Amino acid sequence: MKIGYARVSTQDQNLGLQLQALKEAGCEKIFKEKESGAKADRPELAKLLEQIREGDTVIVWKLDRLGRSLKHLIETVNLFAEKGAEFKSLKESFDTSGATGKLVFNIFASFAEFERDMIRKRTNAGLANARRVGRTGGRPKGLSDEIKAKAETAKILYESKSLSVNGISRQLNISKTTLYKLLESKGVKVNVKALAM
Repeated sequence: MKIGYARVSTQDQNLGLQLQALKEAGCEKIFKEKESGAKADRPELAKLLEQIREGDTVIVWKLDRLGRSLKHLIETVNLFAEKGAEFKSLKESFDTSGATGKLVFNIFASFAEFERDMIRKRTNAGLANARRVGRTGGRPKGLSDEIKAKAETAKILYESKSLSVNGISRQLNISKTTLYKLLESKGVKVNVKALAM
């Protein structure tokens, strides 16, 4: 059975051109989607994947109608192949039922794998270089010098009991967690049970 898949990115766009081409290609059933290609959740594509059977051919007007990226396109076409279905794109004259189409598809898959590998290698090299020069990623650990400078004031305000913890935090423009860290750094014992009341 020839099964078509047509997709436009927004509700305002028209499926007409794709539907006509798919009907002319002999599609007996056509799944129509009005969703962005960037969305992972495409209900009509999911229905198509559930319904295809061995011997079916999934046909699209253009390759970009099916996959969000080359990686996604390859994954989706591989799902078709696992179910024994072929894939055909009308605009690019791409057809996995023949030897040439399978070869081209495998070349695409190789390029996608190569690209993922190169990205991984560049990322790892960048991280190694950053570590070598003493930089590490992520959020800075500990308190900044600017915040540490507020420690003595925080201690005085806390011990004077003139302000609540919330009041001290607001006055010093810091979070309660940071206030507790400052007080701890000054050797002040914080009574958490008393604070909870």
